[in-house]
Amino acid sequence: MRLALYQPDIPQNTGTLLRLGACLDVALDIIEPCGFIFNEKAMRRAGMDYLTFVKYRRHNSWTDFLAYRQANPQEYGRLVLMTTKGAQPFTEFKFLPNDIILMGRESAGVPENVHQTADARLLIPMSSAARSINMAVSAAMALSEGLRQTGQFPKQL
Repeated sequence: MRLALYQPDIPQNTGTLLRLGACLDVALDIIEPCGFIFNEKAMRRAGMDYLTFVKYRRHNSWTDFLAYRQANPQEYGRLVLMTTKGAQPFTEFKFLPNDIILMGRESAGVPENVHQTADARLLIPMSSAARSINMAVSAAMALSEGLRQTGQFPKQL
């Protein structure tokens, strides 16, 4: 299982998810351009010292990400988009071990062509009075469910 961040806007969310990836042994894909300068110094500030433990790959564009995904089918499976425009709750979805949980930009989500590329579009059920849940929190919720279903949580020592 992987997390993919589509053109993230907020370095603190990206750092939080890099740290989560390090803690849960989940690789991340950062699909650029980012809404901030993505460099090791900035990410160390947001992700603390966990950056050395996380596996992540930067992609220059959506097109580059798709090409890399196609070239590595054993590692990159279905594209599972988390979106407020989804029809199926993430808790009712059957995750597979090599799914990619895709998160959109904090400010704008993903464009229609990315929606159309996704194999599944999932939502988090929430109060109708709320607009959305923080992107990093949403990613953690979906990733947790995916890891639980597929038995991929790291073994506790």
